Amino acid sequence: MDNTVGSLTQLQKSVIIGTILGDGYVRIIPKRKNALLEINHSIKEKKYVEWKYSVLRNLVKSPPKLRKTNGNRVAYRFYTKQLPELTKLYRLFYRNNKKIIPPNLILNRVILAVWYMDDGSKCGNSNFYFNTQQYSLDDQKKLINKLEKIGLKAKLNKDKNYWRIRLVSKSIERFKQLVGDIIIPSMLYKIK
Repeated sequence: MDNTVGSLTQLQKSVIIGTILGDGYVRIIPKRKNALLEINHSIKEKKYVEWKYSVLRNLVKSPPKLRKTNGNRVAYRFYTKQLPELTKLYRLFYRNNKKIIPPNLILNRVILAVWYMDDGSKCGNSNFYFNTQQYSLDDQKKLINKLEKIGLKAKLNKDKNYWRIRLVSKSIERFKQLVGDIIIPSMLYKIK
């Protein structure tokens, strides 16, 4: 799992792609050559941020830090260094600074688990969602097709004025088998 791809291990690349699909944000700072990745979660998810940091540590200059935002929100975040590999991913996953789903995306277990830890939620025992409201309907349909390629059936689900992806109940056990040993302990509430 730790085979090197450029200056990234396969694990790092999978964590980064799962993060991009979820809450992560890749950007190129004006007048700079390469992109960086921002990991930014609520302080309640501190252990999750620390797990990501442990995987990406050699790509980061300084450890995660607390950040107070407007209002009462306290975030825990870190940034990677600016890297050519992140620039390549930025060009794949962004158009006009908006996230898109590239046609050549291939999901693996780590990407799926990180994406779910970032943007997944559960309601009861049979409703597992990926909160994909930020993506266009076409991109959400692409994601559903990508899920089907790894044996997961999913559908679009209306959430107020937006759409998101819901796993079909007969796919939930397969989903748990795929990601159960990757989901970190502090995030297991999302699948149990």
